[in-house]
Amino acid sequence: MINWSLVYLISEWLVRLVMLVYVPQRRSAAASRTWLLFIFLLPWPGLLAYALFGRIYVPKRRIEQQSRASREIRKAQEQMGARPFAHPTLAANLAPIVTLATKLGDFGPFGGNEVELLTDYRGAIDRLITDIDRARHHVHLLFYIYGNDQTGQRVADALARAVKRGVACRVLMDAVGSKPALSRLAPRMRANKIEVHAMLPVGPFRRNAARFDLRTHRKLAVIDGQIGCAGSQNISDPEFVKHFPNEELMLRLTGPGTLQLQAVFLADYYFETGNQLSPSELFPEVPGNGESIVQVLPSGPGYQRENAQELMVDLLYTARDRVVITTPYFVPDEPFLQAIRSAALRGVTVDLVVSEHANQLVTQFAQRSFYDELLEAGVKIHLYKPRFLHAKHLSIDNTIVLIGSTNIDIRSFALNSEVNVLLYDPKVAAALGTIQDRYFAHSRLLTAEEWQKRSPLTRTLQNIARLADSLL
Repeated sequence: MINWSLVYLISEWLVRLVMLVYVPQRRSAAASRTWLLFIFLLPWPGLLAYALFGRIYVPKRRIEQQSRASREIRKAQEQMGARPFAHPTLAANLAPIVTLATKLGDFGPFGGNEVELLTDYRGAIDRLITDIDRARHHVHLLFYIYGNDQTGQRVADALARAVKRGVACRVLMDAVGSKPALSRLAPRMRANKIEVHAMLPVGPFRRNAARFDLRTHRKLAVIDGQIGCAGSQNISDPEFVKHFPNEELMLRLTGPGTLQLQAVFLADYYFETGNQLSPSELFPEVPGNGESIVQVLPSGPGYQRENAQELMVDLLYTARDRVVITTPYFVPDEPFLQAIRSAALRGVTVDLVVSEHANQLVTQFAQRSFYDELLEAGVKIHLYKPRFLHAKHLSIDNTIVLIGSTNIDIRSFALNSEVNVLLYDPKVAAALGTIQDRYFAHSRLLTAEEWQKRSPLTRTLQNIARLADSLL
């Protein structure tokens, strides 16, 4: 008679031993520990979870497409010659950032741009609709969340009006983040001749399918190749968190830098449809109309490097005076944590702005587990009170600004496709500084003494949640 209990026990140990060898391959020690702990505690459930989303699997075809897109970006910039390129005047410690960003994301710095920072949620949507209503040739939208709500319908109505004027409207929505809109609103949009595609569809038999938690987290818009928008805001109503609506930051860009956002959209459009659109129509001659130098940095699994993480870590190490980080989620990997501690310890003023209220309980527990070592290093933690602050930006020495869609967590660094914009302009840095000062004024500064008073149970829950940093 077979002793099934013994068979199961042996199988559990086989799973543990095999995964002990397999999991650490080409993976950070922190991520390996997280998965191995899960698998050693629950071998078969852990194995199943690992099979589903343990590896950052991207189809080989998509990696090849990303390499091709990178080659095309470099080729297009070479054809432009020196006209759009500009070399920002930076301190010696910050100058290498330009080269690093270029090698990571393929885009060089483009001058002659005008940049506007949009902080009013509904005002930013109104501005986008106005730009769509003035479009003459095309409108391109790429968003993680396109809501099946009043805001989503308002933008869809503007797109429908544009189509009637002969404007080509193309919309890319993430298959998971925009699932309700794809099932309900998208059919009506397509009936109005708006082109709508789902990014990274989920399912083993779907075109371009990948791991269900590999998402397109980008938020960008391009109108006529002349106007570009990027940042943290989705096309949806702001009430993601009950009683605490989202507060965002978007940048509106006019000038040659818009063409870099256009290239990011076209690469994703090509990934999902296999169609290449005519560059002569979508990359118009864009005259310089401002003083800002911008440089777009896309990131995602297709690059095979953690572009945003590498750039941010380098920015932290190069800072000499002040760093201000605003993020809705702060669950950093070890290199980022070391870099932010190092900045504070060597005398750089480091301000971290996070929301006092969160919309993800486990993530909030994990995030707060880092506060001890941040406070000990001298990082100032500002807990923003009025709304859920979903904005994502970073400023270095009041000189370099980074605004985009990347959260300070392993998911954004390694799993999501993101887009960020580097801005080399003291005026933009000053404008962002004014916004940051408002954050400080409406925040509660967390002290080490207050933080030490939390209960042992709270400490335990936070430290347990931190063990899942690679899964959040």
